[in-house]
Amino acid sequence: MNSQTNLSRRAALKAAGAGLIVAGVGAGGLVFGHNNAWAAKAENLDADTFATLVQMSRDIYSHDRLEDKYYAAAVSGLDKAAKDDAALKALLSDGVAGLNKAAGGAYSGLSDADQRMALLKAMEGDGFFQKVRGNLVTGLYNNKEVWPLFGYEGASADKGGYIDRGFNDINWL
Repeated sequence: MNSQTNLSRRAALKAAGAGLIVAGVGAGGLVFGHNNAWAAKAENLDADTFATLVQMSRDIYSHDRLEDKYYAAAVSGLDKAAKDDAALKALLSDGVAGLNKAAGGAYSGLSDADQRMALLKAMEGDGFFQKVRGNLVTGLYNNKEVWPLFGYEGASADKGGYIDRGFNDINWL
């Protein structure tokens, strides 16, 4: 086993089956998506918390056409905010710990999406859930890279408005 990773072979295979691999590197951790299609560095949260937040984010606003890298980018916003906000860092760490406890192990290791959704539904009134969900509204949907995937062409006011620019073009629905 490489001295830079803290995963056993069994844990790595289990995490890969769930779509996420977490490897501890230095003070933070790298979080790799399925087949290493994306990677993000957890700067302030531990790598397991970061990976769980990515899975939770995908479950809250699930879009088949979006890759996990867009959800990881949204979680990176929470990770950066946790640097200067100890209360936020504790909220996220404690929230993930509670989610894992409710899952009877690692939430991100649950392969049954219905089971993950039931856990999220039970906690949707919690501050932790609302913080993650609220972050996704801007962290995910304000990402200009995802706009074309939804058929949104961006602002049109500077281009004369939508009347002459696809107002009645809804073939993307």
